[in-house]
Amino acid sequence: MKRHFLPVLLAAFLTACASDPLYPPAPVKATPVPAKATAPSDWLYILGPGDSINVFVWGNPEVSGSFPIRPDGKVTMNLVEDLQASGRTPTLLAREIEKILARYIQDPVVTVTVAGGVGPYDQQIRVLGQATKPQTLSYREHMSLVDLMIMVGGITDFADGNRASILRVVDGKPQQYGVRLEDLLKEGDISANVDILPGDVLLIPESWF
Repeated sequence: MKRHFLPVLLAAFLTACASDPLYPPAPVKATPVPAKATAPSDWLYILGPGDSINVFVWGNPEVSGSFPIRPDGKVTMNLVEDLQASGRTPTLLAREIEKILARYIQDPVVTVTVAGGVGPYDQQIRVLGQATKPQTLSYREHMSLVDLMIMVGGITDFADGNRASILRVVDGKPQQYGVRLEDLLKEGDISANVDILPGDVLLIPESWF
């Protein structure tokens, strides 16, 4: 469901900004991020277009190698063509590769690792507005708001950090939660640090003053 709501959320907010250069701030009394909003303990990395994977076939170095996942979500490697990789975990992909290689190699044993990760669209983290380096990032297990700020270089001098907000889909419904970036980054208030979940969008508005 998340992949259906994310484009709608972004379109609505960016359309609202078409005549106003400011990103929408969180409401004055914005709902804080739930204290228990943590990612599932069994969270697994899902491959997506743009990822680069290492495929190691035991005892068969001529088949092993590093391969990119194409924009259509498929991967082509030695003896394997146009295999769907996006949406699968590295382990599941390894099992699929083994099935195909079994036509040519006796009892193949395959290991797949992620060399460069982007992840699927609906799990990527997006930081918009007055971040030093606004960008799209790959989700990492146990990621927090502090981690996210380090990755984007913090906020600009023009940011209204305490009116920033996180857009998140919860139980199939879009929600907006307020976060206190200035308290976290400038005052060192660790209580303002919150968990980041797959698919979150962080909006950092510009200060009016």
